[in-house]
Amino acid sequence: MSDRITDLPSQEREDIHAKTSQKTGVGGIIETFLRRFRNLGFIILLTPLIFVILLAIAISLIPAVYVFTITQASSANWAPFYHYFAVAMSLAIGFLLYGLTLILVVPLINFLLPFKIKPWRGSWFSLQAIPWYIHNALTQLARYSFLDHVTPTPINILFYRLMGMKIGKGVIINTSNISDPGLITIGDYVTIGGSATIFAHYGQKGYLIISNTIIGKGATIGLKASVMGDVHVGAGATITPHTVLMPKTRVAPEETI
Repeated sequence: MSDRITDLPSQEREDIHAKTSQKTGVGGIIETFLRRFRNLGFIILLTPLIFVILLAIAISLIPAVYVFTITQASSANWAPFYHYFAVAMSLAIGFLLYGLTLILVVPLINFLLPFKIKPWRGSWFSLQAIPWYIHNALTQLARYSFLDHVTPTPINILFYRLMGMKIGKGVIINTSNISDPGLITIGDYVTIGGSATIFAHYGQKGYLIISNTIIGKGATIGLKASVMGDVHVGAGATITPHTVLMPKTRVAPEETI
């Protein structure tokens, strides 16, 4: 049977309401500022992320701008209908080029950034939460810009692999409702149903918990099912549509829920 444990780990718990950091050095100073001035601190720390997002969009738009510029110039002397059609077609092609380029640019930026998502438990207002924000902001940029249009295809599989998700062979992912791809493992021949939600974190009792999610070989995740952080789905298991697997759930191999 599946098992679900909802208590936090028994290890010593951090005071999530503390206004000072237990860290030393520059990191401690920054985290203390973040905890004392929470909203302002997060705005300051995440402002560079805005420029990273803009950079990703700008780089990805270069092929589209090139096609539009060339088309507009080369068709300038055409009859109005043909000119407008050519320009419109260049915009449509440009959108496709933008999306395909973004699918590559976002993982490249995620790889180059020094902040990497990793399992962690503590206050939302901590330095360790910043890589989690950045990783998911980049993921959602691709999702809401283009990823839905290429789901399910090998392109969305490629994107998630490049973002660090461990994906086996023969996998079908018919959803873009995925966060924390760098901490998700999907075995061979897994099927993820339409609009299913999968992520590797959860909030509990004021804590942010970031923990690996694992879906075993041959498992099926049904339509609009939800798989939360620190969930292990056994090989060959079936999660029926609209089912919610709460944090720390363990689904036995071949079990149906």
